[in-house]
Amino acid sequence: MLDSNQPAPEFSAPDQHGKTISLTEYAGKNVVLYFYPKDDTPGCTIEANDFTKLSDQFSELDTVIIGVSKDSSESHARFIDKYNLQLVLLADTDGAICERYGVWQEKQKDGVTAMGMVRSTFIIDKQGQLVDVNYAVSPQGHAQEILEKVRNL
Repeated sequence: MLDSNQPAPEFSAPDQHGKTISLTEYAGKNVVLYFYPKDDTPGCTIEANDFTKLSDQFSELDTVIIGVSKDSSESHARFIDKYNLQLVLLADTDGAICERYGVWQEKQKDGVTAMGMVRSTFIIDKQGQLVDVNYAVSPQGHAQEILEKVRNL
């Protein structure tokens, strides 16, 4: 797992349009990189809608919001269209970004242990440093909490 005050791991993956996006493209901007389990599921929809509602405020703070899951670009496009989301969503279908950020972990549910996505959010500053690391977050109210942290950068 990662900690604050270290360089953010580089990443590169296709977005909802199939265009390859990498962290280096956002040099000079703050990046909110959030990982979520699956498109169009209850918690993930709450989180994506909340980030969308606050997207103008993040933009005013020179901050981009990027969501990452193991879903395909096509799934991301449907999710964005269904809810009119104002986000970049990356398709980490091979799990490389999830591994790099330490969000693919062993989880337990109903007594069954399996590997899965731990809902997590990372704030990366304009110099590419991790300034805030949040593992195992709850979707409700999370976007507002992250906005307050970005305001204090």
